[in-house]
Amino acid sequence: MKKVGIIMGSDSDLPVVEKAINTLKEYEVPFEVHVFSAHRTPVEARDFSVNARKNGFGAIIAAAGMAAHLAGAIAANTTLPVIGIPVKSKNLDGLDALLSTVQMPTGIPVATVAIDGAANAALIAIQILAVSDETLAKKLDEARRAGAEKVLEKNKAIEEKYNI
Repeated sequence: MKKVGIIMGSDSDLPVVEKAINTLKEYEVPFEVHVFSAHRTPVEARDFSVNARKNGFGAIIAAAGMAAHLAGAIAANTTLPVIGIPVKSKNLDGLDALLSTVQMPTGIPVATVAIDGAANAALIAIQILAVSDETLAKKLDEARRAGAEKVLEKNKAIEEKYNI
């Protein structure tokens, strides 16, 4: 199975990124986690990106706040799918990171999740890997069914309480 690379621009992003880590663990998807900054360690970020495919990665998650150029910098140096997580910051509540992550030029795509949407970033990476991995596809189907069952149970409780 291919690995998922998780890159964060700063270790202060770890509380958000841990949701992606936990989701990948839940699905038993191998991953690596690194701190590389688009601005402070551009050579290391580029080297990771350029070599990601040959190093066994199938998708990369990049989390960054504020200027949030990390996902774009990673995507500029690989043709692997890159999923950006804009991380909320105290100054602009993550809107700056969202706009920096989602506004990519044609030819250098970055899939972008919600601000602090690390679990969904991991799920997108898992869905990408599941295209060629039937075991992962089955796990995703089971999780969707379980999620639907929870909602229907809550619906039943509400209906019983309020509908005559």
